[in-house]
Amino acid sequence: MSKRKALGKGLSALIPEAQTLIEEETGYFSCPVELIDPNPLQPRKDFSISELKEMAQSVKEMGIITPLLVSKKGQRYQLIAGERRLRAAKMAGIERVPVVVREVSPVESLEMALVENVHRKDLNPIEEAEAYQRLLGELKITQESLAKRVGKDRATIANLLRLLKLPAPIQKDLIEGRMSMGHARALAGVKSEQKQLALRELVIKKSLSVRDLEKIISSKGVGRKKRDANSSLGEYLDSVADELKRSLGTKVEIQKRGKTGKIIIHFYSDEELERLLERLS
Repeated sequence: MSKRKALGKGLSALIPEAQTLIEEETGYFSCPVELIDPNPLQPRKDFSISELKEMAQSVKEMGIITPLLVSKKGQRYQLIAGERRLRAAKMAGIERVPVVVREVSPVESLEMALVENVHRKDLNPIEEAEAYQRLLGELKITQESLAKRVGKDRATIANLLRLLKLPAPIQKDLIEGRMSMGHARALAGVKSEQKQLALRELVIKKSLSVRDLEKIISSKGVGRKKRDANSSLGEYLDSVADELKRSLGTKVEIQKRGKTGKIIIHFYSDEELERLLERLS
């Protein structure tokens, strides 16, 4: 009963004693959605309405299987991870969702939200790059250390950060799907912003493939930033891994030694393994 008093009148009325017992035994409880505020550090800004509708239908039929991660803020809760699930629950008219309460710092909240988005549902490349840049600044760590923390290769982190140096129109094209990661990476290698924008117009008007764009850059002698052969190969493999990741919806690694190599596809549950097997069959 003392725990109920500590929660305060308004909240204790909404969360009965039985829910307190559930929290003590399982680590989570069923929380009213109106008490959960969004994460102001959420790196994902773009949420697909069609995907949320599909998820809402699934939530109606099966409920939310994985609890949301929240932190306590006075008489309310602030979301750390699980915004898609929360939005889908609201869309489905669900009044309560399972939550786990964790006390974290703002930087830890950002890091947890980023890792969830990267490994479960892709951010667009610019959102991902901005989140990495913010973490590097907040944590005062190297790209190598950050890569280990989020389960990425250092080259992948470096390549994404380079996108933030592209002109705003190209970044917007990348966010809105008018240009692929491959196009953006090719343009990031061009020295002049004026030439980058001219090539961008060409890509959009003529619907150029990445290979076509690279041929034009090479044939016209457009100034490129210097890269060694190993760096170029590594960036190419990272690009392929990124494309596979976006296609499969999970982390993909490509490891190459000499003329051989292997592709590693990560999964995080039995259900995700079944989904990947169906996708690949």
